[in-house]
Amino acid sequence: MTEPTKSDADAPIFKWVTTKDGDFKRQVSSFRDVVSRASDAKFKAEPNRYHVYISYACPWAHRVLLVLTLKGLRDIISLTVVDHLLGPNGWKISPEVEGATDDPVNHATYLSEIYFKADKDYSGRYTVPVFWDKKTGTIVNNESSEIIRFLNTEFDEWSSAPGVTYYPENLRTEIDAINEWIYDGINNGVYKCGFATLQEPYEKAYVTLFAALDRVEDILKNVRLNITNEMSTDGVIFLSEYVPCPKYVHRS
Repeated sequence: MTEPTKSDADAPIFKWVTTKDGDFKRQVSSFRDVVSRASDAKFKAEPNRYHVYISYACPWAHRVLLVLTLKGLRDIISLTVVDHLLGPNGWKISPEVEGATDDPVNHATYLSEIYFKADKDYSGRYTVPVFWDKKTGTIVNNESSEIIRFLNTEFDEWSSAPGVTYYPENLRTEIDAINEWIYDGINNGVYKCGFATLQEPYEKAYVTLFAALDRVEDILKNVRLNITNEMSTDGVIFLSEYVPCPKYVHRS
């Protein structure tokens, strides 16, 4: 696949900034159901029922892949990796591209087709990750922070790491508090830097981002000697954004 042309750049998929102040405004995820072990659950935890769409180019999708792997669920939840390049028609499913895979469930060419299968009137962005229910033919959830929470607990019957939790009850208040500023300052902060169209909002986001990174560094300095073999969801959330961080924030 080639890079977007100048005319491609005018496609709606690239219109990340819709306000005159030049700030990046994130779309709120539209599908917010959950998978549960409860017998009366709308979406019940079952092996081989669900499929996930991700992109290696998307940190929000990274966290889902991390938890899928850490919990040992790759054998019972199937996966499609879309093309790493976001084109004018959104994420493309291009198995011929290195690192990408096909879609054995819906046989789609673009991720947008998955959204329209779930809701024919859908008008938002076609984002990853997508957690798809094969049984009912719809999207369960496209909010990564919620997906990793139910992956953490609801599939333990089939997990290779049952009982291992990345959201321990005794740390949830602390994790939630940390996640709040990590999300705003780092997870979303790199996008505020990368997609700002004016210098002032870019500089504001840049300062906030590196202040948050300094704050994380201070936390790690204090806990390094007490680290065990456990990682919490805030660690997953932070790492998925920290590794690709430089490419988002650099501006010449």
